[in-house]
Amino acid sequence: MSFRTVSTTPFSGQKPGTSGLRKQVKVFQQPHYLENFVQSIFDVLEGSAGQTLVVGGDGRYYNREAIQILLKMAAANGIGRVLVGQGGILSTPAVSCIIRKYGAYGGIILSASHNPGGPEGDFGIKYNIGNGGPAPEKVTEAIYARTQQIEQYRILEAPDVDLDRLGEQSLGSLKVRVIDSVTDYRELMEHLFDFDLIHDYLASGLRIAFDAMHAVTGPYARAILQGSLGAPAGSVIHGQPLPDFGGGHPDPNLVYAHELVELLFGENGPDFGAASDGDGDRNMILGRKFYVTPSDSLAVLAANAHWVPGYREGLAGIARSMPTSQAADRVAAKLGIPCYETPTGWKFFGNLLDAGKATLCGEESFGTGSNHVREKDGLWAVLFWLNILAARRQTVQQIVQEHWHTYGRNVYSRHDYEGIDVVAAQDLVENLRLTLPGLVGKPLGSQTVAYADDFSYTDPIDGSTSSKQGIRIGFENGSRIVYRLSGTGTQGATLRVYLEQFEPDPANHGLDPQTALAEHIQLADHLAQIRARTGRQQPDVIT
Repeated sequence: MSFRTVSTTPFSGQKPGTSGLRKQVKVFQQPHYLENFVQSIFDVLEGSAGQTLVVGGDGRYYNREAIQILLKMAAANGIGRVLVGQGGILSTPAVSCIIRKYGAYGGIILSASHNPGGPEGDFGIKYNIGNGGPAPEKVTEAIYARTQQIEQYRILEAPDVDLDRLGEQSLGSLKVRVIDSVTDYRELMEHLFDFDLIHDYLASGLRIAFDAMHAVTGPYARAILQGSLGAPAGSVIHGQPLPDFGGGHPDPNLVYAHELVELLFGENGPDFGAASDGDGDRNMILGRKFYVTPSDSLAVLAANAHWVPGYREGLAGIARSMPTSQAADRVAAKLGIPCYETPTGWKFFGNLLDAGKATLCGEESFGTGSNHVREKDGLWAVLFWLNILAARRQTVQQIVQEHWHTYGRNVYSRHDYEGIDVVAAQDLVENLRLTLPGLVGKPLGSQTVAYADDFSYTDPIDGSTSSKQGIRIGFENGSRIVYRLSGTGTQGATLRVYLEQFEPDPANHGLDPQTALAEHIQLADHLAQIRARTGRQQPDVIT
């Protein structure tokens, strides 16, 4: 074995987004492309020599090849030990769990999350720091800056590691330990939730369906739901991780998880349904013929946390991303705890969690989590719901409707316009920014604008500021329209429009959100000139 130094030149555009660097597979397969980014990570990690890193991915196309490159570069850059998931598989929350459990220096996750996979799909890579969470902006900015200056990278010339064989192997001085992908994560879940109670409720006849979408959570769900908790075989569907996710789109929403939705909304469907995404950090929750929005899910979990062993001592606070509905704010107010509003991106929750300011966190983009790790966690949310169901012995619909009766309903929807022209999307947002000063106090339809701004966040822990995090237009009755360009796509631009209206009257809680929000939908298009500027007559995805 010998180390090799390879001359290279920078690639443009290697700037990490809200959760790492995501590009099409064919971009990552270019000679030196992945190597440049990995070397840039190692170049900015001070004191990493001899340290332990955790490495794993969601099993998508190019995952195994990328891990082999990464391991050989870790060896050439003086890393002491790498813990890697068997078969190269580790869910994103499992990586966070393992970093924290073993006191690792950090971790590298190979995933494009909920983006499509396969040779024509997407790939991604991100770095997590020692607390288990995504690298903060100061680290990602340093990595990006290094990618624009890089002249060489270091790699070990050696045979590939056997990723399927548990145990320790060597790459030069680097010790590579292949670990079971599920064990550490399952032990953490057993500590947080009442597995005996859930097991008994499942044995009494509760029928569940979990759609792993041929992504990373399949092995975890089979081991925990069908193994530890005794759910019948077949309760986990699409449970085998596949490089192309079976040709599907591993995004757990009403459009892409349509098979699960049809199952739950069909005749004699299961009592409880859930799905997770490519890397296992997102979730969708369904009852029989009933859909729970992610915003409502966060609020319900917070209001019912006392039923769950890991959270019986109470919550320090709740944190939500700015576009997430204000339903959690109402729960926090009743509990007498703070509710923090942050930009989109799980990394913004990290300081609040580390400082003990927040216990539960959530994003409207199907992400929920807590202080047990520093990532959102799809299967954790499923187990939280199952624990509540087992404790309360009510249906999903009954629990949510009782919640609305107590707190009122924040009627909510998100409209996504995907793959639109980047210049048109940017022009739309810039034009909207210019109109904001003149909107305050102006009547729009039946409502009057109370505030109109481009959300800026100052971290209460370290004082750092993040600006231009989404355009907010709030009305005097508490309703909102929010516009934001997503940073997770790889082709074109995705415009997300968030619509929210508070409804205190139980008689109106059963209205379809698209009906209840009809005026907001028209206003959102009128204000931003969506159809005129993008050519799109309707959203690609409505959730």
